[in-house]
Amino acid sequence: MRMSDILAQYINELLNEADGIAEIQRNDLANQFGCVPSQINYVITSRFTPEQGYSVESRRGGGGYIRISRRRLCKSDFVMHIINSIGDRLDAGTARAMIDNLYQNQLVTAEEGGLIKAAISDRALSPLPKEWRDEVRASIFKTTLLATKE
Repeated sequence: MRMSDILAQYINELLNEADGIAEIQRNDLANQFGCVPSQINYVITSRFTPEQGYSVESRRGGGGYIRISRRRLCKSDFVMHIINSIGDRLDAGTARAMIDNLYQNQLVTAEEGGLIKAAISDRALSPLPKEWRDEVRASIFKTTLLATKE
């Protein structure tokens, strides 16, 4: 398992134990796992984003901390939050992360998530010119999410 995966798993465990809010000190966590503090930054900025249902705030300085909160929204609010965050274009990696987040929050089943991933995959969109794929992917994803909201 890669260090990024280990750190993300640890932070998720902290979130689960603390009812969705974890407060960490970057240097302490880096020392605990034997990595550089920038690795902690990378994990937080790539795995704990608003699109994935998290809020991150930080305070710098001697007593500084990073507070990660898992948002708790009802299904329709959560789906609308994702739809609003998509914009006009959506790359495949971000789409997969959003679908995984929907699954983790029990808003789609594994089967539904798999079907959505297949429908918006680069393979499914391969007949389109590359410059159109992210725009079409965003449209399909939004439409699909609206259908699951009903």
